[in-house]
Amino acid sequence: MSAAAAGPALNDRARLDPLAFHDLAGWEDDDHAAAFQAFLRSCRALEAQAAELRPAQAPQADLLAVCREALKRPDPGRAEAKRFFEAHFQPFAVVPSSGQGFLTGYYEPEFEGSRTPDEAYSVPLLDRPEDLVTIPQGETLPGLEGLQAARRTPDGYEPYPDRAAIEDGALGTLARPVVYLKEPGEAFIIHVQGSARIRLGDGSVMRVAYAGRNGRPYTSIGRLLVERGEMDLETMTLAKLMGWLKDHPQEARDLMRQNRSYIFFREAAELAPEDGPIGGAGIPLVPGRSLAVDRSLWAYGLPIWLDGQLPVTLDEAEPLGRLMIAQDTGSAIVGPARGDFFFGSGEEAGRRAGLLRHAVRFVILQPKSGS
Repeated sequence: MSAAAAGPALNDRARLDPLAFHDLAGWEDDDHAAAFQAFLRSCRALEAQAAELRPAQAPQADLLAVCREALKRPDPGRAEAKRFFEAHFQPFAVVPSSGQGFLTGYYEPEFEGSRTPDEAYSVPLLDRPEDLVTIPQGETLPGLEGLQAARRTPDGYEPYPDRAAIEDGALGTLARPVVYLKEPGEAFIIHVQGSARIRLGDGSVMRVAYAGRNGRPYTSIGRLLVERGEMDLETMTLAKLMGWLKDHPQEARDLMRQNRSYIFFREAAELAPEDGPIGGAGIPLVPGRSLAVDRSLWAYGLPIWLDGQLPVTLDEAEPLGRLMIAQDTGSAIVGPARGDFFFGSGEEAGRRAGLLRHAVRFVILQPKSGS
Protein backbone atom coordinates (compact mmCIF):
# COMPACT_ATOMS: atom_id res chain seq x y z
CA MET A 1 0.00 0.00 0.00
CA SER A 2 1.43 3.37 -0.97
CA ALA A 3 1.29 6.46 1.20
CA ALA A 4 -0.92 8.04 -1.42
CA ALA A 5 -3.45 5.24 -1.01
CA ALA A 6 -3.88 6.03 2.66
CA GLY A 7 -3.89 9.79 2.20
CA PRO A 8 -1.57 12.16 4.06
CA ALA A 9 -4.16 13.06 6.71
CA LEU A 10 -4.53 9.47 7.91
CA ASN A 11 -1.07 9.37 9.52
CA ASP A 12 -1.16 7.21 12.65
CA ARG A 13 -4.93 7.31 13.12
CA ALA A 14 -5.46 3.98 11.39
CA ARG A 15 -3.71 1.38 9.32
CA LEU A 16 -5.03 -0.04 6.08
CA ASP A 17 -4.80 -3.83 5.74
CA PRO A 18 -5.09 -5.14 2.16
CA LEU A 19 -7.84 -7.68 1.54
CA ALA A 20 -9.20 -9.72 -1.34
CA PHE A 21 -12.81 -9.32 -2.42
CA HIS A 22 -13.57 -12.88 -1.36
CA ASP A 23 -12.65 -11.78 2.18
CA LEU A 24 -15.72 -9.51 2.27
CA ALA A 25 -18.66 -11.36 3.84
CA GLY A 26 -21.73 -10.84 1.64
CA TRP A 27 -19.82 -9.38 -1.31
CA GLU A 28 -21.23 -11.94 -3.73
CA ASP A 29 -24.82 -11.17 -2.71
CA ASP A 30 -24.84 -7.36 -2.79
CA ASP A 31 -26.62 -5.42 -5.54
CA HIS A 32 -23.52 -4.04 -7.26
CA ALA A 33 -25.63 -2.46 -10.00
CA ALA A 34 -27.38 -0.26 -7.42
CA ALA A 35 -24.02 0.72 -5.93
CA PHE A 36 -22.71 1.44 -9.44
CA GLN A 37 -25.55 3.86 -10.17
CA ALA A 38 -24.77 5.76 -6.95
CA PHE A 39 -21.09 5.72 -7.93
CA LEU A 40 -21.96 7.18 -11.35
CA ARG A 41 -23.56 10.21 -9.65
CA SER A 42 -20.24 10.94 -7.96
CA CYS A 43 -18.35 10.28 -11.17
CA ARG A 44 -20.39 12.83 -13.10
CA ALA A 45 -19.67 15.40 -10.39
CA LEU A 46 -15.93 14.63 -10.43
CA GLU A 47 -15.84 14.86 -14.21
CA ALA A 48 -17.61 18.23 -14.06
CA GLN A 49 -15.07 19.47 -11.51
CA ALA A 50 -12.22 18.33 -13.74
CA ALA A 51 -13.77 20.16 -16.69
CA GLU A 52 -13.84 23.33 -14.60
CA LEU A 53 -10.12 22.87 -13.86
CA ARG A 54 -10.62 22.48 -10.13
CA PRO A 55 -7.53 20.94 -8.48
CA ALA A 56 -7.83 17.23 -7.79
CA GLN A 57 -7.06 15.98 -4.28
CA ALA A 58 -5.66 12.54 -3.55
CA PRO A 59 -7.02 10.02 -4.15
CA GLN A 60 -9.22 11.85 -6.65
CA ALA A 61 -6.70 11.69 -9.50
CA ASP A 62 -6.85 7.88 -9.62
CA LEU A 63 -10.54 7.96 -8.73
CA LEU A 64 -11.24 10.25 -11.68
CA ALA A 65 -9.51 7.81 -14.00
CA VAL A 66 -11.76 4.99 -12.74
CA CYS A 67 -14.78 7.24 -13.07
CA ARG A 68 -14.04 7.90 -16.70
CA GLU A 69 -14.09 4.16 -17.30
CA ALA A 70 -17.37 3.86 -15.35
CA LEU A 71 -19.00 6.61 -17.40
CA LYS A 72 -18.52 4.46 -20.51
CA ARG A 73 -20.89 1.90 -18.91
CA PRO A 74 -24.02 3.84 -17.90
CA ASP A 75 -26.26 0.87 -17.13
CA PRO A 76 -24.42 -2.37 -16.30
CA GLY A 77 -26.13 -5.40 -14.80
CA ARG A 78 -25.23 -6.72 -11.37
CA ALA A 79 -22.56 -9.12 -12.62
CA GLU A 80 -20.88 -6.55 -14.87
CA ALA A 81 -20.93 -3.91 -12.11
CA LYS A 82 -19.39 -6.39 -9.68
CA ARG A 83 -16.60 -7.19 -12.15
CA PHE A 84 -15.98 -3.47 -12.65
CA PHE A 85 -15.43 -2.81 -8.94
CA GLU A 86 -13.19 -5.85 -8.65
CA ALA A 87 -11.12 -4.83 -11.69
CA HIS A 88 -10.59 -1.20 -10.72
CA PHE A 89 -10.38 -1.18 -6.92
CA GLN A 90 -8.37 -2.78 -4.12
CA PRO A 91 -10.11 -3.30 -0.77
CA PHE A 92 -8.35 -2.21 2.44
CA ALA A 93 -9.73 -2.84 5.93
CA VAL A 94 -9.59 0.34 8.03
CA VAL A 95 -8.15 -0.56 11.44
CA PRO A 96 -8.30 2.45 13.79
CA SER A 97 -5.35 2.94 16.12
CA SER A 98 -7.88 3.21 18.96
CA GLY A 99 -11.47 2.04 19.24
CA GLN A 100 -13.35 0.48 16.34
CA GLY A 101 -15.51 1.43 13.39
CA PHE A 102 -18.79 3.09 14.30
CA LEU A 103 -21.88 3.70 12.16
CA THR A 104 -24.91 5.89 12.76
CA GLY A 105 -27.87 6.70 10.51
CA TYR A 106 -29.51 9.86 9.21
CA TYR A 107 -32.45 10.78 7.02
CA GLU A 108 -34.44 13.63 5.49
CA PRO A 109 -37.22 14.61 7.93
CA GLU A 110 -40.70 15.69 6.87
CA PHE A 111 -42.57 18.31 8.92
CA GLU A 112 -45.38 20.79 8.44
CA GLY A 113 -44.42 24.43 8.02
CA SER A 114 -45.25 27.87 6.66
CA ARG A 115 -43.44 30.51 4.65
CA THR A 116 -44.89 33.15 6.95
CA PRO A 117 -45.02 33.14 10.78
CA ASP A 118 -48.24 32.85 12.75
CA GLU A 119 -49.37 31.43 16.10
CA ALA A 120 -48.90 27.84 14.93
CA TYR A 121 -45.64 28.32 13.01
CA SER A 122 -43.11 30.50 14.80
CA VAL A 123 -39.79 28.61 14.80
CA PRO A 124 -37.58 29.71 11.88
CA LEU A 125 -34.93 28.01 9.83
CA LEU A 126 -32.48 30.77 8.87
CA ASP A 127 -30.62 31.31 5.62
CA ARG A 128 -26.88 31.82 5.40
CA PRO A 129 -25.84 35.27 6.70
CA GLU A 130 -23.57 37.43 4.56
CA ASP A 131 -20.88 37.78 7.23
CA LEU A 132 -20.37 34.03 7.66
CA VAL A 133 -17.03 32.77 6.32
CA THR A 134 -16.38 29.04 6.06
CA ILE A 135 -12.79 28.14 6.92
CA PRO A 136 -11.41 25.71 4.32
CA GLN A 137 -10.63 22.24 5.61
CA GLY A 138 -7.14 21.97 7.03
CA GLU A 139 -6.76 25.73 7.43
CA THR A 140 -7.07 27.97 10.49
CA LEU A 141 -7.40 31.69 11.12
CA PRO A 142 -5.29 33.33 13.85
CA GLY A 143 -7.13 33.14 17.17
CA LEU A 144 -9.81 30.85 15.71
CA GLU A 145 -8.06 27.50 16.06
CA GLY A 146 -10.49 24.58 16.21
CA LEU A 147 -13.35 26.50 14.57
CA GLN A 148 -14.69 25.74 11.10
CA ALA A 149 -16.26 29.12 10.40
CA ALA A 150 -15.84 32.76 11.38
CA ARG A 151 -17.57 36.12 11.33
CA ARG A 152 -16.15 38.74 8.98
CA THR A 153 -15.96 42.20 10.62
CA PRO A 154 -14.36 45.52 9.60
CA ASP A 155 -11.51 44.69 12.00
CA GLY A 156 -10.92 41.13 10.80
CA TYR A 157 -12.41 37.81 11.86
CA GLU A 158 -13.99 36.68 15.11
CA PRO A 159 -15.80 33.53 16.34
CA TYR A 160 -19.33 33.24 15.00
CA PRO A 161 -22.15 33.48 17.57
CA ASP A 162 -23.25 30.16 19.04
CA ARG A 163 -26.73 28.61 19.04
CA ALA A 164 -27.96 30.44 22.14
CA ALA A 165 -26.81 33.83 20.87
CA ILE A 166 -28.34 33.27 17.43
CA GLU A 167 -31.66 32.16 18.93
CA ASP A 168 -31.60 35.32 21.09
CA GLY A 169 -31.30 37.49 17.96
CA ALA A 170 -27.55 38.09 17.65
CA LEU A 171 -27.75 38.11 13.83
CA GLY A 172 -30.56 40.64 13.55
CA THR A 173 -31.48 41.02 9.89
CA LEU A 174 -28.33 39.30 8.62
CA ALA A 175 -30.13 35.94 8.39
CA ARG A 176 -33.54 35.76 6.73
CA PRO A 177 -36.05 33.09 7.78
CA VAL A 178 -36.47 30.51 5.02
CA VAL A 179 -39.49 28.76 6.54
CA TYR A 180 -41.25 28.45 9.92
CA LEU A 181 -41.96 25.27 11.90
CA LYS A 182 -44.21 24.40 14.83
CA GLU A 183 -41.76 23.00 17.37
CA PRO A 184 -38.18 23.95 18.36
CA GLY A 185 -37.44 20.21 18.47
CA GLU A 186 -38.42 19.87 14.81
CA ALA A 187 -36.02 22.64 13.83
CA PHE A 188 -33.30 21.03 15.92
CA ILE A 189 -33.75 17.66 14.21
CA ILE A 190 -33.46 19.36 10.83
CA HIS A 191 -30.25 21.01 12.03
CA VAL A 192 -28.86 17.60 12.93
CA GLN A 193 -29.98 15.94 9.67
CA GLY A 194 -29.01 18.84 7.42
CA SER A 195 -32.07 18.81 5.14
CA ALA A 196 -35.85 18.43 5.20
CA ARG A 197 -39.11 18.29 3.30
CA ILE A 198 -41.60 20.88 4.59
CA ARG A 199 -45.30 20.34 3.86
CA LEU A 200 -46.94 23.74 3.32
CA GLY A 201 -50.57 24.67 3.85
CA ASP A 202 -51.34 24.78 0.12
CA GLY A 203 -50.35 21.12 -0.25
CA SER A 204 -46.96 21.78 -1.82
CA VAL A 205 -43.68 20.44 -0.45
CA MET A 206 -40.73 22.74 0.11
CA ARG A 207 -37.21 21.28 0.22
CA VAL A 208 -34.53 22.87 2.37
CA ALA A 209 -30.82 22.09 2.12
CA TYR A 210 -27.70 22.80 4.14
CA ALA A 211 -26.17 26.22 3.39
CA GLY A 212 -23.50 26.57 6.08
CA ARG A 213 -22.81 26.36 9.79
CA ASN A 214 -21.45 28.64 12.49
CA GLY A 215 -18.39 26.44 12.94
CA ARG A 216 -18.93 25.67 16.61
CA PRO A 217 -18.41 22.10 17.87
CA TYR A 218 -21.32 19.65 17.69
CA THR A 219 -22.67 18.14 20.93
CA SER A 220 -25.14 15.22 20.95
CA ILE A 221 -28.16 16.04 23.09
CA GLY A 222 -29.06 12.34 23.10
CA ARG A 223 -25.76 11.61 24.81
CA LEU A 224 -26.44 14.39 27.33
CA LEU A 225 -29.85 12.90 28.15
CA VAL A 226 -28.25 9.50 28.72
CA GLU A 227 -25.60 11.04 30.97
CA ARG A 228 -28.33 12.78 33.00
CA GLY A 229 -30.27 9.55 33.42
CA GLU A 230 -33.31 10.79 31.46
CA MET A 231 -33.00 7.92 28.95
CA ASP A 232 -30.87 4.84 28.43
CA LEU A 233 -28.90 4.37 25.26
CA GLU A 234 -30.23 0.88 24.52
CA THR A 235 -33.86 2.00 24.23
CA MET A 236 -33.43 5.51 22.85
CA THR A 237 -35.16 6.17 19.53
CA LEU A 238 -35.68 9.31 17.50
CA ALA A 239 -39.42 9.29 18.30
CA LYS A 240 -38.66 8.99 22.01
CA LEU A 241 -36.17 11.85 21.84
CA MET A 242 -38.57 14.14 19.97
CA GLY A 243 -41.34 13.27 22.42
CA TRP A 244 -39.12 14.29 25.32
CA LEU A 245 -38.25 17.61 23.65
CA LYS A 246 -41.93 18.39 23.08
CA ASP A 247 -43.01 17.38 26.61
CA HIS A 248 -40.24 19.36 28.36
CA PRO A 249 -40.11 22.70 26.51
CA GLN A 250 -38.00 24.70 28.98
CA GLU A 251 -35.58 21.87 29.74
CA ALA A 252 -35.43 21.11 26.01
CA ARG A 253 -34.49 24.71 25.20
CA ASP A 254 -31.64 24.66 27.68
CA LEU A 255 -30.54 21.20 26.51
CA MET A 256 -30.50 22.08 22.81
CA ARG A 257 -28.39 25.15 23.56
CA GLN A 258 -25.70 22.85 24.90
CA ASN A 259 -25.09 22.05 21.23
CA ARG A 260 -23.43 25.31 20.21
CA SER A 261 -23.37 24.33 16.54
CA TYR A 262 -25.98 26.09 14.37
CA ILE A 263 -26.95 25.24 10.79
CA PHE A 264 -28.17 27.61 8.06
CA PHE A 265 -30.39 26.54 5.16
CA ARG A 266 -31.54 27.46 1.69
CA GLU A 267 -34.59 26.47 -0.31
CA ALA A 268 -33.61 23.66 -2.68
CA ALA A 269 -36.13 24.38 -5.44
CA GLU A 270 -33.96 22.55 -7.98
CA LEU A 271 -34.71 19.13 -6.47
CA ALA A 272 -37.30 16.87 -8.07
CA PRO A 273 -39.71 15.09 -5.70
CA GLU A 274 -37.98 11.77 -6.33
CA ASP A 275 -34.51 13.21 -5.59
CA GLY A 276 -32.79 12.70 -2.28
CA PRO A 277 -31.43 15.74 -0.44
CA ILE A 278 -28.19 17.39 -1.54
CA GLY A 279 -25.14 15.95 0.22
CA GLY A 280 -21.79 17.54 0.88
CA ALA A 281 -20.56 16.44 -2.54
CA GLY A 282 -23.24 18.63 -4.13
CA ILE A 283 -25.33 15.79 -5.57
CA PRO A 284 -28.62 14.18 -4.46
CA LEU A 285 -28.14 11.37 -1.97
CA VAL A 286 -29.22 7.77 -2.66
CA PRO A 287 -31.11 5.94 0.12
CA GLY A 288 -29.17 2.93 1.33
CA ARG A 289 -26.10 3.74 -0.79
CA SER A 290 -24.90 7.21 0.27
CA LEU A 291 -22.50 7.43 3.20
CA ALA A 292 -21.33 10.47 5.13
CA VAL A 293 -17.63 10.27 5.99
CA ASP A 294 -14.85 12.36 7.49
CA ARG A 295 -14.08 14.58 4.50
CA SER A 296 -10.59 15.39 5.80
CA LEU A 297 -9.65 11.73 5.35
CA TRP A 298 -11.69 10.30 2.48
CA ALA A 299 -12.57 11.69 -0.94
CA TYR A 300 -16.12 12.06 -2.15
CA GLY A 301 -16.95 9.26 -4.57
CA LEU A 302 -14.84 6.63 -2.80
CA PRO A 303 -16.63 3.24 -2.54
CA ILE A 304 -16.73 1.89 1.03
CA TRP A 305 -17.79 -1.60 2.09
CA LEU A 306 -19.66 -1.88 5.41
CA ASP A 307 -19.67 -5.15 7.36
CA GLY A 308 -21.80 -5.46 10.48
CA GLN A 309 -25.42 -5.40 11.64
CA LEU A 310 -28.30 -3.15 10.52
CA PRO A 311 -31.03 -2.83 13.18
CA VAL A 312 -34.67 -3.33 12.19
CA THR A 313 -36.13 -2.80 15.68
CA LEU A 314 -34.59 -2.32 19.12
CA ASP A 315 -34.40 -6.11 19.45
CA GLU A 316 -33.85 -7.28 15.88
CA ALA A 317 -31.08 -6.72 13.34
CA GLU A 318 -30.16 -8.02 9.91
CA PRO A 319 -26.70 -8.61 8.46
CA LEU A 320 -25.11 -5.55 6.85
CA GLY A 321 -22.79 -6.26 3.94
CA ARG A 322 -23.16 -3.40 1.50
CA LEU A 323 -21.17 -1.24 -0.87
CA MET A 324 -21.71 2.45 -0.11
CA ILE A 325 -20.40 5.60 -1.80
CA ALA A 326 -18.89 8.54 0.13
CA GLN A 327 -21.18 11.43 -0.83
CA ASP A 328 -21.69 13.47 2.31
CA THR A 329 -20.09 14.63 5.54
CA GLY A 330 -21.16 15.98 8.92
CA SER A 331 -19.78 17.78 11.94
CA ALA A 332 -20.20 14.65 14.09
CA ILE A 333 -18.60 12.33 11.53
CA VAL A 334 -14.98 12.41 12.60
CA GLY A 335 -12.41 9.64 12.29
CA PRO A 336 -11.10 7.09 9.80
CA ALA A 337 -13.76 4.44 10.57
CA ARG A 338 -16.77 6.64 11.25
CA GLY A 339 -19.77 6.86 8.95
CA ASP A 340 -23.38 7.99 8.70
CA PHE A 341 -25.75 5.79 6.67
CA PHE A 342 -28.42 7.66 4.67
CA PHE A 343 -31.79 5.89 4.97
CA GLY A 344 -33.99 8.15 2.83
CA SER A 345 -36.91 10.48 3.57
CA GLY A 346 -39.87 10.41 5.91
CA GLU A 347 -40.99 8.80 9.13
CA GLU A 348 -39.94 5.20 8.46
CA ALA A 349 -36.48 6.29 7.33
CA GLY A 350 -36.22 8.34 10.52
CA ARG A 351 -37.23 5.37 12.64
CA ARG A 352 -34.54 3.19 11.09
CA ALA A 353 -31.91 5.93 11.28
CA GLY A 354 -32.62 6.47 14.96
CA LEU A 355 -31.84 2.83 15.75
CA LEU A 356 -28.40 2.71 14.16
CA ARG A 357 -25.54 3.20 16.62
CA HIS A 358 -23.45 0.13 15.92
CA ALA A 359 -19.88 -1.07 15.59
CA VAL A 360 -19.13 -1.80 11.94
CA ARG A 361 -16.04 -2.78 9.96
CA PHE A 362 -15.10 -0.27 7.27
CA VAL A 363 -13.36 -1.43 4.11
CA ILE A 364 -12.14 1.30 1.77
CA LEU A 365 -12.03 0.47 -1.94
CA GLN A 366 -9.00 2.37 -3.18
CA PRO A 367 -8.76 2.96 -6.94
CA LYS A 368 -5.91 1.09 -8.57
CA SER A 369 -3.24 3.40 -9.90
CA GLY A 370 -3.40 3.75 -13.64
CA SER A 371 -6.99 2.52 -13.90
